[in-house]
Amino acid sequence: MSTELHQAGGELISRREAIARGASGAAGLLLAGSVGSNVFGAPAESQKKAPQVKAKSIIQVFLWGGMSHNDTWDPKPESGRDYMGEFAKAIPTNVDGIQLGELFPLLAKQADKFSLIRSMTHGNNGHETAAYLMQTGHTPGERLAYPSIGAVFAWFKSKTYKGILPPYVVLTRPQGRFSEEGFLGPRFKPFATGGDPSSYRFEVEGIVARGISDERQKNRRALLEKMNTMGKVMAASPALAASEEAKQAAYELILGQGREVFDLNKEKSELRDRYGRHTFGQDCLVARRLVEAGVPYVVINYPGGWDTHSNHFQTMRRQCPQLDQGLAALLADLSDRGLLESTIVWCCGEFGRGPKVDWQPPWNGGRNHYGKVFTVLVAGGGFKGGHVVGASDAKAEEVKDRPVYPVDLLGSIYHLAGIDPQAKLPHPEGLEAHVLPAPSERVKSAGLLTEIM
Repeated sequence: MSTELHQAGGELISRREAIARGASGAAGLLLAGSVGSNVFGAPAESQKKAPQVKAKSIIQVFLWGGMSHNDTWDPKPESGRDYMGEFAKAIPTNVDGIQLGELFPLLAKQADKFSLIRSMTHGNNGHETAAYLMQTGHTPGERLAYPSIGAVFAWFKSKTYKGILPPYVVLTRPQGRFSEEGFLGPRFKPFATGGDPSSYRFEVEGIVARGISDERQKNRRALLEKMNTMGKVMAASPALAASEEAKQAAYELILGQGREVFDLNKEKSELRDRYGRHTFGQDCLVARRLVEAGVPYVVINYPGGWDTHSNHFQTMRRQCPQLDQGLAALLADLSDRGLLESTIVWCCGEFGRGPKVDWQPPWNGGRNHYGKVFTVLVAGGGFKGGHVVGASDAKAEEVKDRPVYPVDLLGSIYHLAGIDPQAKLPHPEGLEAHVLPAPSERVKSAGLLTEIM
């Protein structure tokens, strides 16, 4: 069992205790604000009625580093080698008129389940600042360090979420681009699992210990209980009763339902094969299991990332088939189990990659950071499938039609989850803070994604 210590409010606590506190303490928080009618960026007619809550959980597939839109979900086969490089083909999907890059044949069969936003834009080319912008909607460099959508979502859902697992889970490692919990504090810091779900035993940090079997854990627990004579004598003490409750919650994580959620050996071998026997594919399967367990927000940080300044096409040939396999299986599996209707899946990086290939040394065929226009995939939880929102120009260099800004995307997700984007957030110093910027803050917006909601 991990003995790593973490700082929380000036108090040193163990990883196991931190998990237990996150699971048990989340239920005691109150919702700030209510689902109102002042939806940021919404057309006037939609502001007159409260949103219909459809999304209970969210799976965010974060392609950190920024995935090329040309090579994937916004191909421009007529733009030539300087723009398409080694991937000059586009393939049809099961929705007439929608094409994908040639490395996505499995997603092409699932196009009726997702929509593509091909005019996402913010113009920011910095990893940290663009990641912050895409996951908070707020402008980097402001006075307040806002929480990510995952932390905000977990905070709002914490009143009704009663699960043993933390409400905000990251598979498998955080990227550290910014502090996702922001001013909400350590209780809403994402729980990063560590480990590798494609291994025979998914060694989740603080839950599944390396080299210690479940049987040995149970024997340790039994021995500890046998030796705990003081606890039996002081059983009536309120302080010890609270300690016992926290201990039982921790054991439920280690040996009970919490542990079982991460045990992929309970799934059929054929299904695991369908997701792909690689880390990303098994991440997707774990995400489905977490959603089934009721976890509100799950992030899959793509292992390896997409920061392809050099060796771009080699990386794309390796990673795109894995992304294609895992994401297609996830959408199909959620749909088959009746979970897609209540689960939003959104997939993108902090920006795209430069449409024009940089053939010069030292890049030798790489693509650079590009925030002018890129593509986002959204599915489920009230988002319609089989549609394309907006368009880039002939070489995917600029937005041609219907720009979509971070507040539009995040506002639409919040809207479908029944969260008022103008609701107040609890700042520890009592400062005025809202889920998304107010229209008066002059943040660029073109409106909610009503075309696919």
